[in-house]
Amino acid sequence: MRLDKALSLAGHTRSEARRLIAQGRVQVSGAVVRDAGRNVSSGDVMLDGAPIDAQEEIYLMLHKPAGVVTATEDKRLLTVVSLLPEIYQRRKIGPVGRLDRDVTGLVLLTTDGQLAHRLISPRWKAEKCYRARCEGALDANDVAAFAGGLMLSDFTAAPARLEILESGETSLADVILTEGKFHQVKRMFAAVGHPLITLQRLRIGCVTLDEALAPGEYRLLTEAEIAGLKKMSDLDGGCI
Repeated sequence: MRLDKALSLAGHTRSEARRLIAQGRVQVSGAVVRDAGRNVSSGDVMLDGAPIDAQEEIYLMLHKPAGVVTATEDKRLLTVVSLLPEIYQRRKIGPVGRLDRDVTGLVLLTTDGQLAHRLISPRWKAEKCYRARCEGALDANDVAAFAGGLMLSDFTAAPARLEILESGETSLADVILTEGKFHQVKRMFAAVGHPLITLQRLRIGCVTLDEALAPGEYRLLTEAEIAGLKKMSDLDGGCI
């Protein structure tokens, strides 16, 4: 790739990259290079003596807090992208799908548009797991209702698995489904007479929210996680 592109993949604008190159601050294989069009391997490029991190595509997981919107920008509210360092924001990274503003948990963000499209497409049926706290005592009838597909006002939700973890005055349960329509999980619980109190997304496909991440924190996906997402989406890669 071109030297200026390698620097742009590391979070610099093209104009910044060309300025850094012209200033003699960029080295390739230990030697200063002032040609922005020089063909290089990103692993050979250094800026001020330090290796650059020039990733072709970026894949992150974020622990979304309540009150943050799943968008790239918003004039009034914090977005999931605004929680990331500028080096990632500059790469035009975006969230995969969305979570309601009051829902917490796993959000995937990537610059890989093809993978993002497939993960939200009904065709590839990416499984999602949510942990819900709801009003009232869930029972076997609710499990059967979810498994049979719930009729909502404008569509019938596809069958989903409801796994009851606690049942009492309030209940705790995991719900696993492949759809992700507007307010769907919230509406499904309301349809069986158990309004939601809180909702957290734990998993998308093979990627589970890292328990070490506090709300608002993020980390890069591992190579195995990326490969797993690509495999389930029929893209290049496989299990590592």
